[in-house]
Amino acid sequence: MNPVLDELRQAAVIAVLRSRSASDAVEVARLLVEAGVTALEITFTTPSADTVISRLVHELDGRVLVGAGTVLNAAQADAALASGAQFLVSPGMPDDLQLLFDRCGSVPFIPGVLTPTELMGAVSRGAEAVKVFPASAMGPGYLSALHGPFPDTALIPTGGIDAVDAPAWIAAGALAVGIGGSLSPRVLRSDADRVALLDRARAVVTSAVAARAAFTQGGI
Repeated sequence: MNPVLDELRQAAVIAVLRSRSASDAVEVARLLVEAGVTALEITFTTPSADTVISRLVHELDGRVLVGAGTVLNAAQADAALASGAQFLVSPGMPDDLQLLFDRCGSVPFIPGVLTPTELMGAVSRGAEAVKVFPASAMGPGYLSALHGPFPDTALIPTGGIDAVDAPAWIAAGALAVGIGGSLSPRVLRSDADRVALLDRARAVVTSAVAARAAFTQGGI
């Protein structure tokens, strides 16, 4: 397995950030790291996303994985790679998927899929990992079922997952869970908002990491 994917497995949680400004994204990212999150995905819906990625990569200096999300085309992939992104995620499978895989080289490019047919298409082009999106529309049982025909493909469910749901997804075989929503306020208006985010993030990390440990000990 790609070393970055192995680190994502250990992280258990990928915080997916969609902020209204670069400064908001950096503030949220710092709070999430303080709470114990070790994998961040900065989406290209965030203004100056590549600048945010570059800043966090240098500021966090290898302590946390920093990736790019909502990568829709080669231009965004190039910007993400130039910024130092350690993994790239797309909500679907762009038409130039093979080109994106070639461009990224050893940096994981994780396309989004939902159906077995889409997953087959991603795997046939060389995907080691896929984002299952929107995961909440299907449930953990669906993820477990996908592992039957695709036991060697890392699955990262994303969309509608929170601290309560995370353990069930890990137990169903998720490499990690992508969580936006509760971990990605577009703006923090007060100290109370910051404390609430820290509490939510700690709860998510605690539940997901505990589920990862139990899953690993079970030999599954």
